[in-house]
Amino acid sequence: MTRDPELLPPFRLGSLAVDFPVGLAALSGYGDWPMRVIAKRLGAGHTTAEVLLSQFVVNVSKGRKARRFLRVSDDEHPVGAQLMGDAVESIGAAAAKLVEAGFDWIDLNFGCPVKKVVGKCRGGYLLSRPEVALEIVSRLRDAVPPEVPVTVKMRRGMDDSPESRDRFYAIFDGAFARGAAAVTVHPRTVRQRYDGRSSWEFLREVKRHAGDRVVLGSGDLFTAHDCLRMVAETGVDGVMVARGAIGNPWIFAQVRALAAGRPLPPPSLDQQREVIAEHYRLAERIYGPVACGRVMRKFGIKYASLHPQPERVRDAFVAVRKPGQWRTVLEGWYGV
Repeated sequence: MTRDPELLPPFRLGSLAVDFPVGLAALSGYGDWPMRVIAKRLGAGHTTAEVLLSQFVVNVSKGRKARRFLRVSDDEHPVGAQLMGDAVESIGAAAAKLVEAGFDWIDLNFGCPVKKVVGKCRGGYLLSRPEVALEIVSRLRDAVPPEVPVTVKMRRGMDDSPESRDRFYAIFDGAFARGAAAVTVHPRTVRQRYDGRSSWEFLREVKRHAGDRVVLGSGDLFTAHDCLRMVAETGVDGVMVARGAIGNPWIFAQVRALAAGRPLPPPSLDQQREVIAEHYRLAERIYGPVACGRVMRKFGIKYASLHPQPERVRDAFVAVRKPGQWRTVLEGWYGV
Protein backbone atom coordinates (compact mmCIF):
# COMPACT_ATOMS: atom_id res chain seq x y z
CA MET A 1 0.00 0.00 0.00
CA THR A 2 1.37 3.41 -0.98
CA ARG A 3 0.21 6.58 0.71
CA ASP A 4 0.72 10.22 -0.13
CA PRO A 5 3.33 11.41 2.39
CA GLU A 6 1.56 14.77 2.49
CA LEU A 7 -1.77 13.24 3.54
CA LEU A 8 -0.97 13.77 7.21
CA PRO A 9 1.55 16.63 7.27
CA PRO A 10 2.58 18.54 10.40
CA PHE A 11 0.43 21.52 11.31
CA ARG A 12 0.40 24.45 13.71
CA LEU A 13 -1.82 25.49 16.56
CA GLY A 14 -0.93 29.15 16.52
CA SER A 15 2.69 29.36 17.69
CA LEU A 16 2.77 25.66 18.55
CA ALA A 17 4.23 23.18 16.03
CA VAL A 18 2.64 19.71 16.00
CA ASP A 19 4.59 17.02 14.16
CA PHE A 20 1.67 14.67 13.48
CA PRO A 21 -1.99 15.70 13.10
CA VAL A 22 -3.59 12.75 14.92
CA GLY A 23 -4.13 13.39 18.61
CA LEU A 24 -5.88 12.13 21.71
CA ALA A 25 -9.13 13.99 22.39
CA ALA A 26 -10.28 15.05 25.86
CA LEU A 27 -11.98 12.04 27.46
CA SER A 28 -13.92 12.57 30.67
CA GLY A 29 -13.01 9.89 33.19
CA TYR A 30 -10.27 8.47 30.99
CA GLY A 31 -7.92 11.17 29.70
CA ASP A 32 -5.76 11.36 32.80
CA TRP A 33 -1.99 11.72 32.91
CA PRO A 34 -1.20 7.98 32.54
CA MET A 35 -3.41 7.58 29.48
CA ARG A 36 -1.97 10.71 27.87
CA VAL A 37 1.60 9.53 28.43
CA ILE A 38 0.86 6.10 26.97
CA ALA A 39 -0.85 7.65 23.93
CA LYS A 40 2.08 10.01 23.32
CA ARG A 41 4.64 7.21 23.61
CA LEU A 42 2.69 5.19 21.06
CA GLY A 43 2.59 7.95 18.49
CA ALA A 44 -0.09 10.54 19.28
CA GLY A 45 1.00 13.86 17.85
CA HIS A 46 -0.59 15.70 20.75
CA THR A 47 -2.96 14.99 23.62
CA THR A 48 -5.69 16.84 25.51
CA ALA A 49 -6.47 16.32 29.18
CA GLU A 50 -9.95 15.37 30.33
CA VAL A 51 -12.36 18.28 30.56
CA LEU A 52 -12.28 20.32 33.77
CA LEU A 53 -14.83 22.74 35.18
CA SER A 54 -13.37 26.22 35.35
CA GLN A 55 -14.55 26.75 38.93
CA PHE A 56 -12.94 23.45 39.99
CA VAL A 57 -9.59 24.50 38.52
CA VAL A 58 -9.75 27.84 40.31
CA ASN A 59 -10.45 26.17 43.65
CA VAL A 60 -8.13 23.15 43.53
CA SER A 61 -4.73 23.99 44.93
CA LYS A 62 -2.80 20.98 46.19
CA GLY A 63 -3.08 17.38 47.29
CA ARG A 64 -4.34 14.34 45.42
CA LYS A 65 -6.76 16.19 43.14
CA ALA A 66 -4.13 18.65 42.03
CA ARG A 67 -1.68 15.81 41.37
CA ARG A 68 -4.26 14.05 39.24
CA PHE A 69 -5.78 16.89 37.25
CA LEU A 70 -2.96 19.43 36.99
CA ARG A 71 -0.07 17.07 36.33
CA VAL A 72 2.02 17.63 33.20
CA SER A 73 5.29 15.82 32.49
CA ASP A 74 8.08 16.56 30.06
CA ASP A 75 7.40 13.49 27.92
CA GLU A 76 3.81 14.37 26.96
CA HIS A 77 4.21 17.71 25.18
CA PRO A 78 2.45 19.11 23.28
CA VAL A 79 -0.53 18.74 25.61
CA GLY A 80 -3.65 20.83 25.96
CA ALA A 81 -6.13 21.32 28.79
CA GLN A 82 -9.87 21.49 28.14
CA LEU A 83 -12.11 23.83 30.13
CA MET A 84 -15.86 23.86 30.51
CA GLY A 85 -18.09 26.24 32.41
CA ASP A 86 -20.88 28.78 32.27
CA ALA A 87 -19.27 31.35 34.56
CA VAL A 88 -17.47 33.79 32.27
CA GLU A 89 -15.64 35.29 35.24
CA SER A 90 -13.84 32.05 36.20
CA ILE A 91 -12.64 31.03 32.73
CA GLY A 92 -9.68 33.37 32.62
CA ALA A 93 -8.41 32.53 36.10
CA ALA A 94 -8.72 28.80 35.42
CA ALA A 95 -6.88 29.08 32.11
CA ALA A 96 -4.04 31.03 33.67
CA LYS A 97 -3.66 28.36 36.33
CA LEU A 98 -3.53 25.59 33.73
CA VAL A 99 -0.87 27.43 31.73
CA GLU A 100 1.14 27.84 34.93
CA ALA A 101 0.82 24.08 35.51
CA GLY A 102 2.50 23.47 32.14
CA PHE A 103 -0.25 22.88 29.59
CA ASP A 104 0.64 24.13 26.12
CA TRP A 105 -2.77 25.35 25.02
CA ILE A 106 -6.31 25.74 26.32
CA ASP A 107 -9.34 24.18 24.64
CA LEU A 108 -12.92 25.32 25.33
CA ASN A 109 -15.64 22.69 25.45
CA PHE A 110 -18.79 23.79 23.62
CA GLY A 111 -19.75 20.24 22.71
CA CYS A 112 -20.43 18.00 25.72
CA PRO A 113 -23.90 16.43 25.20
CA VAL A 114 -24.33 14.88 28.66
CA LYS A 115 -27.75 15.85 30.04
CA LYS A 116 -26.56 17.04 33.43
CA VAL A 117 -23.94 19.25 31.73
CA VAL A 118 -26.35 20.73 29.20
CA GLY A 119 -28.94 21.17 31.97
CA LYS A 120 -26.47 23.38 33.85
CA CYS A 121 -25.97 25.59 30.77
CA ARG A 122 -22.50 24.22 30.03
CA GLY A 123 -20.81 22.33 27.22
CA GLY A 124 -23.09 21.78 24.24
CA TYR A 125 -25.73 24.13 25.67
CA LEU A 126 -23.53 27.08 24.73
CA LEU A 127 -24.10 26.28 21.05
CA SER A 128 -27.54 27.80 21.60
CA ARG A 129 -26.04 31.00 23.06
CA PRO A 130 -23.48 32.41 20.61
CA GLU A 131 -23.08 35.69 22.48
CA VAL A 132 -22.16 33.89 25.72
CA ALA A 133 -19.88 31.40 23.97
CA LEU A 134 -17.98 34.15 22.18
CA GLU A 135 -17.64 36.21 25.34
CA ILE A 136 -16.00 33.16 26.93
CA VAL A 137 -13.60 32.88 23.98
CA SER A 138 -12.68 36.55 24.32
CA ARG A 139 -12.16 36.30 28.08
CA LEU A 140 -9.95 33.26 27.63
CA ARG A 141 -7.89 34.80 24.84
CA ASP A 142 -7.27 37.88 26.98
CA ALA A 143 -6.32 35.82 30.04
CA VAL A 144 -3.44 33.78 28.63
CA PRO A 145 -0.20 34.95 27.01
CA PRO A 146 -0.33 35.60 23.23
CA GLU A 147 1.90 32.61 22.51
CA VAL A 148 -0.49 30.18 24.22
CA PRO A 149 -3.01 28.90 21.65
CA VAL A 150 -6.73 28.91 22.39
CA THR A 151 -8.89 26.33 20.64
CA VAL A 152 -12.57 25.41 20.67
CA LYS A 153 -14.39 22.06 20.59
CA MET A 154 -17.88 22.14 19.03
CA ARG A 155 -20.65 19.85 17.86
CA ARG A 156 -22.54 20.72 14.70
CA GLY A 157 -25.34 22.26 16.75
CA MET A 158 -28.02 21.51 19.29
CA ASP A 159 -30.07 19.87 16.54
CA ASP A 160 -30.43 20.01 12.76
CA SER A 161 -32.67 23.08 12.58
CA PRO A 162 -31.67 26.04 10.38
CA GLU A 163 -31.40 28.19 13.50
CA SER A 164 -28.96 25.76 15.09
CA ARG A 165 -26.87 25.75 11.92
CA ASP A 166 -26.73 29.56 11.91
CA ARG A 167 -25.61 29.60 15.53
CA PHE A 168 -22.91 27.05 14.79
CA TYR A 169 -21.35 29.25 12.12
CA ALA A 170 -21.73 32.37 14.25
CA ILE A 171 -19.66 30.72 16.97
CA PHE A 172 -17.25 29.07 14.52
CA ASP A 173 -16.41 32.28 12.66
CA GLY A 174 -16.58 34.39 15.80
CA ALA A 175 -14.11 32.16 17.64
CA PHE A 176 -11.51 32.58 14.91
CA ALA A 177 -12.18 36.32 14.80
CA ARG A 178 -11.45 36.48 18.54
CA GLY A 179 -8.12 34.70 18.21
CA ALA A 180 -8.83 30.96 18.28
CA ALA A 181 -6.03 28.98 16.65
CA ALA A 182 -8.23 26.01 15.68
CA VAL A 183 -11.69 24.54 16.07
CA THR A 184 -12.40 20.84 16.54
CA VAL A 185 -15.75 19.80 15.11
CA HIS A 186 -17.61 16.67 16.16
CA PRO A 187 -20.28 16.34 13.46
CA ARG A 188 -23.06 14.96 15.65
CA THR A 189 -25.65 17.21 17.24
CA VAL A 190 -25.94 17.62 20.99
CA ARG A 191 -29.30 15.86 20.88
CA GLN A 192 -27.75 12.88 19.13
CA ARG A 193 -25.30 12.50 21.98
CA TYR A 194 -23.26 9.44 20.89
CA ASP A 195 -25.98 7.75 18.87
CA GLY A 196 -26.22 7.40 15.11
CA ARG A 197 -23.54 8.24 12.60
CA SER A 198 -21.59 11.46 12.63
CA SER A 199 -21.98 13.57 9.51
CA TRP A 200 -18.63 13.68 7.78
CA GLU A 201 -20.43 15.54 4.99
CA PHE A 202 -20.98 18.41 7.41
CA LEU A 203 -17.33 18.26 8.40
CA ARG A 204 -16.31 18.56 4.75
CA GLU A 205 -18.62 21.57 4.37
CA VAL A 206 -17.12 23.23 7.44
CA LYS A 207 -13.56 22.78 6.19
CA ARG A 208 -14.47 24.25 2.80
CA HIS A 209 -15.99 27.21 4.62
CA ALA A 210 -12.92 27.60 6.85
CA GLY A 211 -10.36 27.74 4.06
CA ASP A 212 -6.87 28.07 5.54
CA ARG A 213 -8.15 28.17 9.12
CA VAL A 214 -7.28 25.03 11.09
CA VAL A 215 -10.16 22.58 11.52
CA LEU A 216 -9.77 19.27 13.34
CA GLY A 217 -12.31 16.48 13.05
CA SER A 218 -13.64 13.90 15.47
CA GLY A 219 -16.38 11.30 15.54
CA ASP A 220 -16.42 7.60 14.60
CA LEU A 221 -12.64 7.18 14.63
CA PHE A 222 -12.05 3.63 15.82
CA THR A 223 -9.27 2.44 13.49
CA ALA A 224 -6.24 3.85 11.74
CA HIS A 225 -8.14 3.54 8.46
CA ASP A 226 -10.92 5.72 9.90
CA CYS A 227 -8.42 8.46 10.70
CA LEU A 228 -6.94 8.49 7.22
CA ARG A 229 -10.36 8.28 5.62
CA MET A 230 -11.68 11.28 7.56
CA VAL A 231 -8.76 13.42 6.40
CA ALA A 232 -9.09 12.22 2.81
CA GLU A 233 -12.87 12.63 2.62
CA THR A 234 -13.30 15.90 4.50
CA GLY A 235 -10.03 17.78 4.06
CA VAL A 236 -9.64 18.55 7.77
CA ASP A 237 -6.17 19.47 9.00
CA GLY A 238 -6.08 16.70 11.59
CA VAL A 239 -8.19 14.40 13.71
CA MET A 240 -8.85 13.85 17.40
CA VAL A 241 -9.32 10.24 18.48
CA ALA A 242 -11.62 9.79 21.46
CA ARG A 243 -13.35 6.49 22.37
CA GLY A 244 -11.32 4.66 19.73
CA ALA A 245 -8.17 5.13 21.85
CA ILE A 246 -9.56 3.73 25.11
CA GLY A 247 -7.95 0.33 25.49
CA ASN A 248 -6.28 0.72 22.09
CA PRO A 249 -3.55 3.37 22.32
CA TRP A 250 -1.79 1.49 19.50
CA ILE A 251 -4.16 3.26 17.10
CA PHE A 252 -1.68 6.15 16.98
CA ALA A 253 1.26 3.95 15.99
CA GLN A 254 -0.96 2.21 13.46
CA VAL A 255 -2.10 5.41 11.76
CA ARG A 256 1.49 6.68 11.56
CA ALA A 257 2.54 3.44 9.91
CA LEU A 258 -0.45 3.31 7.59
CA ALA A 259 0.11 6.90 6.47
CA ALA A 260 3.65 5.91 5.52
CA GLY A 261 2.42 2.90 3.56
CA ARG A 262 3.42 0.37 6.22
CA PRO A 263 0.29 -1.20 7.74
CA LEU A 264 0.93 -2.19 11.34
CA PRO A 265 -0.60 -5.41 12.69
CA PRO A 266 -2.52 -5.50 15.99
CA PRO A 267 -0.31 -5.62 19.08
CA SER A 268 0.92 -9.03 20.20
CA LEU A 269 0.11 -10.35 23.67
CA ASP A 270 3.64 -9.45 24.75
CA GLN A 271 3.15 -5.88 23.53
CA GLN A 272 -0.23 -5.66 25.21
CA ARG A 273 1.19 -6.92 28.49
CA GLU A 274 4.05 -4.42 28.40
CA VAL A 275 1.78 -1.43 27.79
CA ILE A 276 -0.90 -2.48 30.29
CA ALA A 277 1.74 -3.02 32.97
CA GLU A 278 3.27 0.38 32.27
CA HIS A 279 -0.16 2.02 32.34
CA TYR A 280 -0.75 0.48 35.77
CA ARG A 281 2.67 1.64 37.01
CA LEU A 282 1.97 5.22 35.93
CA ALA A 283 -1.51 5.14 37.46
CA GLU A 284 -0.12 3.88 40.76
CA ARG A 285 2.14 6.95 40.93
CA ILE A 286 -0.79 9.37 41.07
CA TYR A 287 -3.59 7.29 42.62
CA GLY A 288 -1.66 5.12 45.08
CA PRO A 289 -1.66 1.30 45.31
CA VAL A 290 -5.21 0.98 46.66
CA ALA A 291 -7.16 3.46 44.53
CA CYS A 292 -5.16 2.55 41.44
CA GLY A 293 -6.89 -0.82 41.08
CA ARG A 294 -10.33 0.79 41.01
CA VAL A 295 -9.24 3.35 38.44
CA MET A 296 -7.51 0.80 36.23
CA ARG A 297 -10.43 -1.65 36.23
CA LYS A 298 -12.27 0.38 33.59
CA PHE A 299 -9.13 0.48 31.44
CA GLY A 300 -8.60 -3.25 31.85
CA ILE A 301 -12.12 -3.89 30.56
CA LYS A 302 -11.27 -1.91 27.43
CA TYR A 303 -7.82 -3.44 26.97
CA ALA A 304 -9.45 -6.90 27.11
CA SER A 305 -11.21 -6.28 23.79
CA LEU A 306 -7.91 -6.85 21.94
CA HIS A 307 -7.25 -10.21 23.63
CA PRO A 308 -8.16 -13.45 21.77
CA GLN A 309 -10.48 -14.29 24.69
CA PRO A 310 -11.92 -10.84 25.44
CA GLU A 311 -14.86 -11.84 27.62
CA ARG A 312 -12.84 -14.04 29.97
CA VAL A 313 -10.07 -11.46 30.27
CA ARG A 314 -12.62 -8.71 30.86
CA ASP A 315 -14.14 -10.75 33.69
CA ALA A 316 -10.69 -11.29 35.16
CA PHE A 317 -10.02 -7.54 35.25
CA VAL A 318 -13.46 -6.87 36.73
CA ALA A 319 -12.70 -9.32 39.55
CA VAL A 320 -9.51 -7.50 40.60
CA ARG A 321 -9.82 -6.17 44.16
CA LYS A 322 -6.24 -6.06 45.47
CA PRO A 323 -3.04 -4.60 43.95
CA GLY A 324 -1.34 -7.97 43.49
CA GLN A 325 -4.28 -9.38 41.53
CA TRP A 326 -3.55 -7.09 38.60
CA ARG A 327 -0.18 -8.75 38.07
CA THR A 328 -1.88 -12.15 38.38
CA VAL A 329 -4.23 -11.29 35.50
CA LEU A 330 -1.32 -10.22 33.32
CA GLU A 331 0.69 -13.32 34.12
CA GLY A 332 -2.26 -15.65 33.60
CA TRP A 333 -3.68 -14.16 30.41
CA TYR A 334 -0.83 -12.36 28.72
CA GLY A 335 2.07 -14.71 29.44
CA VAL A 336 5.43 -13.83 30.96
